[in-house]
Amino acid sequence: MNNIIDVKNLTYKYANSGDKKALDNVSLSIEKGSWTSIVGHNGSGKSTLARSIDGLMSYNEGVINVDGIILSDDTVWDIRKKIGMIFQNPDNQFVGATVEDDVAFGLENLGIETDKMHKIVNNVLKKVRMEDFKERQPDQLSGGQKQRVAIAGVLASKPEIIILDEATSMLDPQGRYEIINLINEIHQENDITVISITHDVSEAMLSDHVIVLNDGKIVESGAPKKYLMMMKC
Repeated sequence: MNNIIDVKNLTYKYANSGDKKALDNVSLSIEKGSWTSIVGHNGSGKSTLARSIDGLMSYNEGVINVDGIILSDDTVWDIRKKIGMIFQNPDNQFVGATVEDDVAFGLENLGIETDKMHKIVNNVLKKVRMEDFKERQPDQLSGGQKQRVAIAGVLASKPEIIILDEATSMLDPQGRYEIINLINEIHQENDITVISITHDVSEAMLSDHVIVLNDGKIVESGAPKKYLMMMKC
């Protein structure tokens, strides 16, 4: 088994939370190229775990290893180059004046030359079926279309890992269906590891592995069918 992420004894406590731990001695491994869904009720620690892996939160105890790199203040940017995150609110992720500008934003920061950048932008917009919307402004797009643009922006940087932090929860059923299927296509066609923070059973059922969190602890881990049986009990 070739693990791309190993988390050992991760503990995180928010300020002013007393003795309550958002993550309580969490350990897990995620295989390279797999799709893992992390599920649990609100406040169970799902998003805290995802953001800790990406180095967005400074945890109290534990070790996070991403593709052989131990997460620390010195390595956080190296790890973020390997991870693309797509968040819950599509409006909060749009930073460009147009779709094309938004997808190009990260590439510009990397100093990619203009001709190459345009080719990459056109390619990823085609992958997410948004190539005809290049000149659209954010207020001319639906929530699902904005999430497609966010996915295109992530793909442009060629990450090894994509983390979806409840990325479909604010979409209508049709938008949710389209984004889940798009991610499934990307996962099937590329050697990209997907981590999905979700409440959506249909999304979890597409994954290879499901981790259930409750009160900051892993209470179940296994195949999606095992999770579905637990939901029915």
